[in-house]
Amino acid sequence: MYTANSEAKPWRESSFKALIPFVVFVIFYFGFSVLTRDFSKIPMTVAFIISSATALILNHKEKLAKKIEIFALGMGNKDIMIMCLVFILAGAFTASAQAVGGVDAAVKIAEYFIPAKFMVSGIFVVSALISLAIGTSCGTIAAIVPIAVALSQNLGFNPAVVIGAAVGGAMFGDNLSLISDTTIASTRTQNVEMRDKMIANLKIVILPALTCIFLYMLPVFSAVSIKAPVVLAPQISSYIKVLPYILLLIAGIFGVNVMFLLLAGIILNTIIGLHYNLFSIWEAFSYIGDGTTSMANTLIVALLAGGLLCMVRYNGGINYIIKKTQCFIKGTKTCEFGIVFLVGVINLFTANNTVAIITAGPIARELSQKYLVDPRRTASLLDTTSCCVQGVIPYGAQILIATSLAASISISSFSIMKGLYYPVLMGMGLLFSLVLGVNKKQK
Repeated sequence: MYTANSEAKPWRESSFKALIPFVVFVIFYFGFSVLTRDFSKIPMTVAFIISSATALILNHKEKLAKKIEIFALGMGNKDIMIMCLVFILAGAFTASAQAVGGVDAAVKIAEYFIPAKFMVSGIFVVSALISLAIGTSCGTIAAIVPIAVALSQNLGFNPAVVIGAAVGGAMFGDNLSLISDTTIASTRTQNVEMRDKMIANLKIVILPALTCIFLYMLPVFSAVSIKAPVVLAPQISSYIKVLPYILLLIAGIFGVNVMFLLLAGIILNTIIGLHYNLFSIWEAFSYIGDGTTSMANTLIVALLAGGLLCMVRYNGGINYIIKKTQCFIKGTKTCEFGIVFLVGVINLFTANNTVAIITAGPIARELSQKYLVDPRRTASLLDTTSCCVQGVIPYGAQILIATSLAASISISSFSIMKGLYYPVLMGMGLLFSLVLGVNKKQK
């Protein structure tokens, strides 16, 4: 009988054949997306269903019932389940915060306190803070890019640079946020605290972020004469509406359990909304329910990926990858390079940083344990690498959303990337960290 205790055992010898489902996934998703020139044509869930079916067909010596049992056990892995629970609460928190108007309040506060001549850098900072608070770069881009477009038209800024600042800031905040998909995935696959991963990330990205802010301050990015817009002082209600975000950020840094924080944030958002008559209690329940179901696609991908990886591991695929990587992995430093390469390549083909982390995470965990890489460091490398790659591919969701929202000024994905400095600087910071900064696993 296959039991949960078997999960830690190398069930099969090294086998390249076990990796065929990954090949099928890449060919089906990336291949057809390139062929149709549209990465939204093939749903990620469909690609995982097909690759999962391929995994179940392999290994004819095993009965189908047993293979399904192994696949289901992978779906029900405790780390996958905890990850899904956090996803659900994060969706509910984000939806309740949006219903209250927390994002709009944060934008108004930022516009009031940031001088017009520093607006491009301000857009980067505001975008970073909002993404840090709400845990989604795509949601932040949806909120900030329309403002960035208006600023570029009203104040004479280079639109590519302003939109690039908004996208870059969103990627920075998403990389550090305690409730982002990438943070949840990277910390759960490595079994580390979110706060520890955040601190490890900061060591890599803080200098690139400061450099990016400085670059956006240079006069070449603005018009010769800037007319400062008249911005009214935010009302007291605006400061109250951002309290859940502030609570989540500060308490999270001090190590408070993220699920408790998300529940507290949902309750606080509901109280604020009821106090200002923004919705009824029944509407609040509806917003929270819609928020949880909005994470359905991510939950399905996480479950299917867990089952797929369990089957690949059972058939010897993980052992094969580890053995092959030993050809160039000689110690801790080269192991870190291998982890970065693995998640980067997967992200390049899937155009989804969360999926890349969920897929590469278990393999990275095995490598880290073998070569004594601190799991907090591994989680940081997974998250930072995926965010870096996601920010430099023109077919990534973040760039595509920004392009669609900037349709009124007819700006292309490649034009936006010309003003998107942060992912490139983040990549340089990551490379610098790999070359000089090695953190061995603490005993």
